[in-house]
Amino acid sequence: MYQQMIFVNLATNDLDASKKFFTGLGYEINAQFSDDTTASIPLSDTIVVMVHTPQKYREFTKKEIVDSTKSSEVLIALSAESREKVDELVEKAVAAGGSVSGETQDHGFMYGRAFDDVDGHTFEVVWMDPAAVQG
Repeated sequence: MYQQMIFVNLATNDLDASKKFFTGLGYEINAQFSDDTTASIPLSDTIVVMVHTPQKYREFTKKEIVDSTKSSEVLIALSAESREKVDELVEKAVAAGGSVSGETQDHGFMYGRAFDDVDGHTFEVVWMDPAAVQG
């Protein structure tokens, strides 16, 4: 069965720092689709973050590129397999140069935290109790 993919394209002011940040989270750079203007970072078989220099990013849009340290252009939500994995990824993000964003959300059946990467893009990490998801 066909698996639709999601490519999250983000602008970065420092491609090397962004690559270091994502590898600090435990992800790898896909060299086949990376160069001196872009880093391809698979998060899963169906989700890939594409980080581009501003010059490269401008090839994809005529719109102004926001300053993600001052404005929010997107919230990227990632699932986690447990509460502990939520905390682990946020802790890795902080250790890699990111920062905690917002307050921890604990609703019992759902637990989430968020972090900003080195460019200010916000990633939410959420665990949901499988029993609650099934209804």
